[in-house]
Amino acid sequence: MEDYLEMLFRLSGDGKPVRLGDLSSALNVQPPSATRMAQRLHDQGYVCYEKYGTIELTPQGFSVGKQLLERHNLIESFLRLLGVSENTLKDTERIEHIISDELVSRMASLIQYAKIEPTWLAQFLSRFPPGRPYH
Repeated sequence: MEDYLEMLFRLSGDGKPVRLGDLSSALNVQPPSATRMAQRLHDQGYVCYEKYGTIELTPQGFSVGKQLLERHNLIESFLRLLGVSENTLKDTERIEHIISDELVSRMASLIQYAKIEPTWLAQFLSRFPPGRPYH
């Protein structure tokens, strides 16, 4: 469900309606799956949806979608900060669904610290270069 809300937020931009086909393509799912989820999101108050119509985020859906995208972007920024490969960035999709809010908050703090103290990050990356296993 979170993937759908996040993608709806991305696709809706400034609040414009999203076509079901665009949503299913973006998530690489079959249209019937997207239809079922759109109905479920409608039933839970996250979207306005009528069968064979477009999908629009409600204020609640907009808020949750925005939070999910911000969480996704923060995790991706953290992984980039660590120097992970582009291939490893795909892990963001899995990580974002299982980590706690506390861990996300600590990641955000570490990102901020790395901006304030760039020498710390340089030393870390020098000592533990990306791609080299740590033992």
